[in-house]
Amino acid sequence: MAKISRKEIFSIPNLMGYFRILMIPVFSWMYLTASTREDVYRAAAVVFISSVTDLLDGWVARRFHMVTELGKFVDPLADKLTHGALALCLAFKYPLMWALAALLAVKEGYMAVMGLILLKRGKKLDGAMWFGKVCTALLFVGMLVLFLWYGMPEAAANGLILFMMAVMAAALLMYVPVFRKMKKEA
Repeated sequence: MAKISRKEIFSIPNLMGYFRILMIPVFSWMYLTASTREDVYRAAAVVFISSVTDLLDGWVARRFHMVTELGKFVDPLADKLTHGALALCLAFKYPLMWALAALLAVKEGYMAVMGLILLKRGKKLDGAMWFGKVCTALLFVGMLVLFLWYGMPEAAANGLILFMMAVMAAALLMYVPVFRKMKKEA
């Protein structure tokens, strides 16, 4: 395994990824202890800042030639941890989110296991596929809407959660043949 340089560890895109991970307990605590609409909005603002940072880190990495192997690990890790934390926070208000959290665990578990199997065979998925990126973006937007729309009717919230689950299930199903093909080639 190649040694990770200090420059790589402290690159601006990677620092943004670490920042996003550090924001997880902040927005989680803010949301779970919120007692007013304004408290919820403050928690949503932290999630929004985390989301903007997620968009910027990839752009900065590509634009300024700062793409690193560490960044290829940190960025999706921050995404998955943020999604999981958001889903768990929202599950205390919207019970259907428990199902989304379970589906998220299945999808990410499958991705992790297949990634490890392929890595042992000398192959790896070189970044997220377009449908994985769409899934990630829609999950962030959908969960941010649930954070922001304080009094969302239950039917609308459940519809949005079911939509996010459908997108996630579709992304998972689209990754299966990608991993099968890579496994055959390995």
